Amino acid sequence: MESFRILLLIFLVLCALSVSFSKNLLVSIIIYMSYSLIMSMIWVLLESPDLAITEAAVGAGVTSVLFFITLKRISAIGKEHVEKPDETTREIHTRTWVRRFERYYKEAAIILGMVIIVALLFTASNTPAFGNADNPQNNEVSERYLEKGLEETGAVNAVTGMILDYRAFDTFGESCVLFIAAACVLILLRDDKSDTTEKAIRNERFEPVSDTILQASAKILFPAVMIFGIYILLNGHLSPGGGFSGGAIMGAGLILHVNAFGYKKTQKFFNEKTYKIITVSALSFYCLAKSYSFFTGANHIPSGIPLGNAGDIISSGLILPLNICVGLVVACTMYAFYTLFKKGGM
Repeated sequence: MESFRILLLIFLVLCALSVSFSKNLLVSIIIYMSYSLIMSMIWVLLESPDLAITEAAVGAGVTSVLFFITLKRISAIGKEHVEKPDETTREIHTRTWVRRFERYYKEAAIILGMVIIVALLFTASNTPAFGNADNPQNNEVSERYLEKGLEETGAVNAVTGMILDYRAFDTFGESCVLFIAAACVLILLRDDKSDTTEKAIRNERFEPVSDTILQASAKILFPAVMIFGIYILLNGHLSPGGGFSGGAIMGAGLILHVNAFGYKKTQKFFNEKTYKIITVSALSFYCLAKSYSFFTGANHIPSGIPLGNAGDIISSGLILPLNICVGLVVACTMYAFYTLFKKGGM
């Protein structure tokens, strides 16, 4: 097992170096996917299945798809620029700056990388030694999570109990970051054409080519993927998984559906209005629920929220509904990123 870990670490370093030296963006994306898959295997070996599921679903899955779409759009933009023979003075000036940037980019990247490495080494040299009693991992906080976690949160999965109860506002912040990122992409990439005819032409242009094999496969895979994502989502307080993992899997299922059956059929049950309602409602419920929970806890007032029986699906107080909220936000955001990068709208 030790030799296998060393082999994975070597592959990880090779992937990182290969991305840096690769001049082909498509090859770099494929190497990135390999890097993410290796990382998910390492997380499994480090006994962190929650991170492994999220890494595989988001890193090797949805993020790689977004990279492929971005690469396709960049190539299309490049072709459009080639077709324009005349350049203005501003365009020529911009191109000159781009060439200068490309000339000094590698040197600047190496210098910045060395500075970061030195800073990290300096920071690591000042941390407590491994096994030291003063090490932060040996303080009373981590002991509290492990010893009292099940009793106070009702969650069998200690990781979920920690991120959705003790540190619930950290998770709320992460969910808000996803929502804000999707909102910014929506503002920047949305194609606001007032002409209905132009919108229809654009939507028709981005409709995927009908593929009988893909559609037949999606009829089986789409329900299976969505059910598996819901299972991961609802069992997050009992087993590895939770909102982020389950939401990423459900988002991948929506992307599969739109690629197989097109935007018209997908928009019948999920469109921009649906996205806004689900995400805003989920984040609002999360914020209000945990604000109430923290207020009652800080003032030693009984919250009246039962924890239930540990191990039951309906248990652990607010953790189950909060997991659902996080999963909905993640799933909607993954799909929103895809459609916005693909065609500039949902």
